Parts: sequence; structure tokens; C-alpha cells
Amino acid sequence: MRIGTLILSGNIFLAPMAGVTDLPFRLLCKEQGASLVYTEMISAKAMHYNDRETLKMSETHPDEAPVAVQIFGSEPEIMAEAAQSFSNREDIALIDINMGCPAPKIVKNCEGSALMKKPELVREIVREVVKASLKPVTVKIRKGWDESNINAVAIAAICEEEGASAITVHGRTREQFYSGNSDLNIIKEVKKAVSIPVIGNGDIRIPEDARKMIEITGCDAVMVGRGALGNPWIFRNIINYFNNGVYNKRPTNKELLDTIKKHYSMMENFHGERKAMLEMRKHIGWYLQGLPGCAKIRSEIFKTQSKEEVTQILENYLI
Repeated sequence: MRIGTLILSGNIFLAPMAGVTDLPFRLLCKEQGASLVYTEMISAKAMHYNDRETLKMSETHPDEAPVAVQIFGSEPEIMAEAAQSFSNREDIALIDINMGCPAPKIVKNCEGSALMKKPELVREIVREVVKASLKPVTVKIRKGWDESNINAVAIAAICEEEGASAITVHGRTREQFYSGNSDLNIIKEVKKAVSIPVIGNGDIRIPEDARKMIEITGCDAVMVGRGALGNPWIFRNIINYFNNGVYNKRPTNKELLDTIKKHYSMMENFHGERKAMLEMRKHIGWYLQGLPGCAKIRSEIFKTQSKEEVTQILENYLI
């Protein structure tokens, strides 16, 4: 698959997710077959002020290449500045503009999905970012602001006109957040309306969902978000399903335990011991979701103060 000048080995992507798609998690998903991984969304304004934590969020590793960086903001010149900075880095393959985040703290600043209410500002941002970037620029949007304002097709057309190399469409409105169902028809409509690649996003929980999205919408790639939480194997499973029609429904307990331990170690190396412990609590909750007695195990893990304690609880539970 090609996005602008970027040639990819496949069309199954890991979505950018705040508080989730840090370097360790991206590496795990890449190992399982994700053909493109995205950073957490990064504030262009924080980049402007050289915020240390923000810069750390953009750190990458050669083993996860190619990596897309997602930026958010509402000021065209600040967005362009961030894009220029990232596009000068060899480790960044493309720049993605966030126009889909529904979080209130983002929306109140006219950022994320709030931009879809301002088509002319969308035009200006995309134009300035494309002009400033040496790398392909893509845009992630939603169906619209609410059911009375469904304008994904119009916004996608503006993005294409201003030089975007691809569009990702999440099939929900901002007002839906993550409730209800993702609308495949809006992705299909966007695909019909533009000539650049369209990436479908929303409700890909199992490989069959990915196939259904491609068959119904004709999209060029699929982006997996919450379906990858506690389940980096989803990328491998989708690939196996597409190629062979079969996949393993769940990893063995040993693979599950080994992956959690590996994830924990990478988190410690990247974030430090304290933050790794806090972050891994939510990840372990996702890894164990649906297993018998998992609520009790999660409760025990939340009381622990070291990786060794966590490992002992998990070994007793899984082996």
C-alpha cells in the first residue's frame, strides 16, 4: 500500500490512542504484524514550547518503523511548525492531523473533532501543514459533530484538495464518543468521494470485522484502536484470517504471561519503575479481560507495589 511517497508492507494499522500507544505498546503491535503504528496524539503547542514530556512521547525505536506521528491543535502556524519539526526527523514516516478526538478538554479548545465544525479552518490547517512537511500528511476525522452535522465527505474533500495523502474515517460522530456502532456507510461515501487512500476505523474487535469493513466500504486499509487493548495479537490474527481464513481465537496462557512480562519490562525501561507499575495495571486489566476470576486478580494487582509481586500473582493465576 502507498500513502504519498510512503510504501507500506500491509494495510492493517494501529490507531493513535492517548495513554496507550506509547513506544512499548507500539513495539508489541509491530511485532504482531501492524504495518503502520501511530504515536499518541501530540500537542503542537506543547512542541512549540519544547515540553519535555511531549518530546518523550515522540521517541521511536528502529524496530517499529514506519512510525506515524499524530499532532493536534487549532492554530495553523503552530501546527505547521510541529509538522516541519517532525518531518525533518528520519524516524518519522508521516504526519497525521487529529480531527477526531472527542475528549472535552480537547474539544473546548477547538481542537480534535471540534475542527469539523470549521471547514475553512480545516482547509487552512491542512494547507499549512502540507506546505511545511517533507513527509506525507494524513488527516483523521469522524463522521461529523453530531447526527445533524454529518460532513465527513465534505471535510475529506477539503483535505484532499489541500494536499493530504490519505484520510482516516472513524464512523461515529463526536457526540457518540465511543457508544453505539461505527457507521460503515460514511466510510464508503468518503471512499467514493476522494481519490486518495481511505483508512477505515471503528469497531474492529475481531478479524471478521476487518474483512467486513473492507468489503462494505472498499477502504484501502483498516485501523485498529480499542480492539488492540490487551490484544496485540489482533494484527497477526487479521493477517492470518485474510491469508488463510483461520486464526487462533486467543493466545495460550504461556504466551499471554510472556507478553505481559515483556510489556512490563519495556515499560520500566521506557517510563521508569513507578510509572510502569501504574500504567501496567490498566494494561493487565485489558490482557485478562474475559478470563475466569479476572476481577479478583485485577483487584490483587492494584494493591501490589512491585513487578515481582505482579509477576507472582500472574504466574499463580495463568500457569
